[in-house]
Order: sequence, then C-alpha cells, then structure tokens
Amino acid sequence: MSKVLAAATEENLSKPKPISLREAFRFWLKLGFISFGGPAGQIAIMHQELVERRRWISERRFLHALNYCMLLPGPEAQQLATYIGWLMHRTWGGIIAGVLFVLPSLFILIALSWMYIAFGEVPVVAGLFYGIKPAVTAIVVQAAHRIGSRALKNNWLWAIAAASFTAIFAFNVPFPLIVLGAALIGYVGGRLAPEKFRAGGHGAAKKSYGPALIDDDTPSPEHARFSWLKLASLAIIGAALWALPMGILTALFGWEGTLTQMGWFFTKAALLTFGGAYAVLPYVYQGAVGHYGWLTPTQMIDGLALGETTPGPLIMVVAFVGFVGAYISQIFGADQMFLAGAVAATLVTWFTFLPSFLFILAGGPLVESTHNELKFTAPLTAITAAVVGVILNLACFFGYHVLWPKGFSGNLDWPSALIAIAAAIALFRFKRGVIQVLIACALIGLAVHLMR
Repeated sequence: MSKVLAAATEENLSKPKPISLREAFRFWLKLGFISFGGPAGQIAIMHQELVERRRWISERRFLHALNYCMLLPGPEAQQLATYIGWLMHRTWGGIIAGVLFVLPSLFILIALSWMYIAFGEVPVVAGLFYGIKPAVTAIVVQAAHRIGSRALKNNWLWAIAAASFTAIFAFNVPFPLIVLGAALIGYVGGRLAPEKFRAGGHGAAKKSYGPALIDDDTPSPEHARFSWLKLASLAIIGAALWALPMGILTALFGWEGTLTQMGWFFTKAALLTFGGAYAVLPYVYQGAVGHYGWLTPTQMIDGLALGETTPGPLIMVVAFVGFVGAYISQIFGADQMFLAGAVAATLVTWFTFLPSFLFILAGGPLVESTHNELKFTAPLTAITAAVVGVILNLACFFGYHVLWPKGFSGNLDWPSALIAIAAAIALFRFKRGVIQVLIACALIGLAVHLMR
C-alpha cells in the first residue's frame, strides 16, 4: 500500500517553478563551499541537489551532460556545473556556476598556502602533514583503482595501461607524448577492432524523481542551438581572453619570466587533463618540480594534501603550485612575497580553467542536439586506459617519498607505512570518505610526530 501511495505521489508531483538567476547564484555559491570529496563526491552532491531534491534537471539530461564532460580534458564536476548553469541561464549562468565552483577554493588555498609556507615547520602543522601524506598515497591508489575498474574492460586496454606505466616510470616519457601515443593506438584500434575500444559513459537513467524543470522531453532553449556564428564568436573571445594576459605577462616579465612560464605551462596542462585531476598531476610534477624547480617533491605532496582537504576541483592544487613557486622566487621582491604568491595562484587558475569554460559554451549546443547518441570515441577510451598507468606511477612516486624520505639507502618510515595501510583499508574495505580518512590520519600523524 505504501509503495502504491509513493508511486502516486511521485506521479502527481508538479513541475518546479522557473528558477531565477539570483536563486541559481545562491545555489552555486553554496555548492562552491560544500563541494568536498573529489569529482565523484561533487557529482553526487549535484545529482542529489539538482536531480533528486530541486528537480532542476532530469536524470537523463543530467547523465547526458555528464557523459560529455567526461570526454573533455579538465575537471568534469566543474564543467558539469558550468553546463547546467549555461543550459538554465545562458552564457552568464554557465560562467556564474563555473566560477563559483572554483572561487571559494582559490581563496581558501591562497590562505592555506601562505600558512603552509609561513608556519609549515611548526611542530603541530608538521605533525598534521606527517599523517596526511601517507593518506594521500592511499587516496591516489584508490583513484587508480576506481578509474581502472571502469576503463580497463579487456586485455587491449590493460596492455595500454601497462605500457603507459612503463613509459613514464622507467623511461620518464613526457605525459603529452603518452596521451598522443594512446590516442593514435585508440584511433587505429578503433578501426581494426572496434569492439575492443568501445566504452560507454555513465549509464542511462533508471530512476525518475518526478517532473523536472529541464525534463527528458523539454526542447533545448534557443541559446542551446548550434550556430557557426556563435562558435566563431566564442573562439575569438576565448583567444583574446588567453592572449591578453599572456601578452601583458610577456611585456612585463619577458617570455622566460616565472609568471609567463606558469601561464604557458598551465595552459598546456589544461588541455591534457583527460581522466581528471589525478591524470594531470604527473605532468604538473614533471614540469613544476622536475623542469622548472618551482617547488620540491615534498611540497608537491603537501600541496595535494591541501587540495584534498578543501572544496572545489582537486586540480586547484595548481593554485598551490603557483603560490609556492612565485613566493619562493620573490618575483616582486622580498617584501612582496605574499602578493607574488597570490597573483601567481590567480593567474594559473585563470589559465587552467579558461579552456573548460570554452569547451562547454562552444560544445554544449552540439551535445544538446544529440541527446541519446553521445559515446566515447576509441582514442579517448585508449587515453583513459593510459591515464590509469600514469596515476599508478604517481602513487609510486608519492609512496617512495613518503615511506623512504631519505631514499632507499635510508630506513623505511614504519609509522608512515602503517598510516598508509590503515588509510587504504578505510578507503577500500570500509568505504570511508576522503575527508574522514584525512582527518583521522592527520590526528594520528600529529600524535606520532609529537611523541618522537
């Protein structure tokens, strides 16, 4: 009887009233402060709020948009917010949704980065990071497992992942070449053995939560229809928004200046983030640590730890990289170190996220015209497989620096090893959230560090 009543209630739910841009602004601002848990957690929050609770968009339309965002380089959760904001309130709606998804995290990370640089050697802070670092290693392993379980569906894709790991681990092949090689393999493999490179995104909708403001059969609004003129306009505006700050930086600091090189480096990083933030971190490490020397391997691990503990996309760790690199370089002088760090963090965030907005605003109309036809292409399937190997290499890198801080010639750090194992058990066996694991490990690390 109760099931019948529940079904009847669902059928009789009225369609939500139109949402004003002001109401949407308040929601996206709130989301920017509560979007913890990485991409999976952020997408789950959006689904719960927008599909189940508020019914701004139907399950099917939500998943359709998500599948497109999963195809793109860049943070899929932030792009999904931008897409839904754009679909509901045109270009300004998309910009507001995407910016507010990032902005709180930027301000928080600037503050935390300064505290890290200024007080990182204080025993309490050092102790907290001592416990967080092993947890981050376990979290990266979990990310490799999560993506791998979804992406590696046959031996061909397993072979690509293994080759990717070998290339970056044993031969230090640059990440862009790995992406290019995987794309070529996927292109050829998709023609010779298409069944081996066929992968779907998130499945079709199986639940209904009642009529939605943007429902399954709601026609795409006028602004969501494809136009070559709109596409050309966006391309010109996007090029200008990239070229103007880059030109100013070049004029002020020269092409080899720290801020100019940061802008160029993170522009390239933004176009290589297939598979999400964990996929691009090895590339950021190769450039920021290995090539430019903006920060040390230990600082890179600490930056990822801060990124895990703040709301917003995990790729916001680039703000930490920019802040530390500019702060230490003293590009504005010894008395303006904080200003240099804040400016650098803001600039790298701009160059990292600008392509994401352009991809959504330019590609959204094409996606809206293909509601049930969007699929992963063979090259992108191969790239995703390669990303698994790259992330596994990242886990090895973190594990080495955390468990053998003085290298293999030194002793194994047993407390760190035990904390990493406990974090892995909590994540894999008991399905605990990232924030819960980080807090627990931080407290354990603090206790261990203070007892030494």
